[in-house]
Amino acid sequence: MNFNPTNIAALVIAASFAAGLNLYATVATLGLLGHTHWVALPPGLEVLGSWWIIGICGVLFAVEFVADKIPAFDLVWNAMHTFVRVPVAALVAYRATTQLSPQMQILATAAGAAIALIAHTSKTAARGAVTPSPEPVSNIALSTSEDALAIGLTWLATKHPAIAIGAASTLIVLSVFAIHWLLKAIRTFIQQIRNVFATS
Repeated sequence: MNFNPTNIAALVIAASFAAGLNLYATVATLGLLGHTHWVALPPGLEVLGSWWIIGICGVLFAVEFVADKIPAFDLVWNAMHTFVRVPVAALVAYRATTQLSPQMQILATAAGAAIALIAHTSKTAARGAVTPSPEPVSNIALSTSEDALAIGLTWLATKHPAIAIGAASTLIVLSVFAIHWLLKAIRTFIQQIRNVFATS
């Protein structure tokens, strides 16, 4: 992997979005790609190729794979991971840009955190909408799709950076619209409840 601006941007944008969906799958994928020399990771991310990091993330990914598919519990799991996915995505973005100027590195770190937060928020919002469903199939299908998307985006970022930037950017825009729609729906629902109590 050549460390030109496009490749670095792809790694920051796509990997940050992927981390917002499933941090452990993202880090484990980067680590495996680097360890097997499938790609050359930026100097700041070479540590991810350690078997210790790959192993720990692999185990945590296995735990999340199960926990994230249990209705209701997945909401608790995702809420707790707000304090994990976002800061670690920011750290990955920071380490991926060590060859840039300090100003650009700070900008990339902030962008990584913001992108991960958007992905994480949209994931949590979608899970909140699906969880009330009486059958678990939709929850399992959604979670599995998120896992596959996280791994696929991470791989794209390292092998096809231009495609990864386009795909991640599209997903970011769709996520922002989804979050906006959900917040609007929640406000409408709350207002309807208030109207019911006001007229009773």
